[in-house]
Amino acid sequence: MNHGITTAALAGFGTGLSLIVAIGAQNAFVLRQGARRQAVFPVVAICAVSDALLITLGVAGVGAFVTAWPAALTAVGIAGGAFLICYGLLAARRVLRPDPEAALGTAGGAATGSARAAVLTCLAMTWLNPHVYLDTVLLVGSLAAERGDLRWAFGTGAVLASLTWFGALGYGSRLLSRTLSRPRAWRVLDGLVAATMVTMGGMLLVRA
Repeated sequence: MNHGITTAALAGFGTGLSLIVAIGAQNAFVLRQGARRQAVFPVVAICAVSDALLITLGVAGVGAFVTAWPAALTAVGIAGGAFLICYGLLAARRVLRPDPEAALGTAGGAATGSARAAVLTCLAMTWLNPHVYLDTVLLVGSLAAERGDLRWAFGTGAVLASLTWFGALGYGSRLLSRTLSRPRAWRVLDGLVAATMVTMGGMLLVRA
């Protein structure tokens, strides 16, 4: 039985990583906050706790309820797409008009920015993205259901994968501090963020 629990948990861990490691709006935002060392803990906590809650709902069988309300996912997609495009345009503006104090190691590089704004942005980026519901509630929930009595072990593995990934991304990105001490590096990062956000936002709007 213990072997079965371990196997199910590892399968859930691998599934969770496969769904969240790909470059996306949420990952790009966590990377930027971590590199700037701004509100890293609350941002990582929001991402991990949100995933844990949604995965738990999926394992508990809420996926069928979500499927029964496709209009809700459409509304979330429209709102989320518009939000991501606006955030991407702001990042693009930073590329064209860089902040001279944006680099790490300067007076404003690690200290500026509102923690409250970061938290609100992270909440919006997480909960206004219908892909989050599809990946966690529906996909992970359906895969967990196939495990029968071991579905909660599978779900626990997926939750641990989310916590591990976001923790590593948020706190590991500070290792790039030497590279990001140059303003040009921030322009490249903001360019990546802008492209990711606008692309994801456009896809959400088209699918909605």
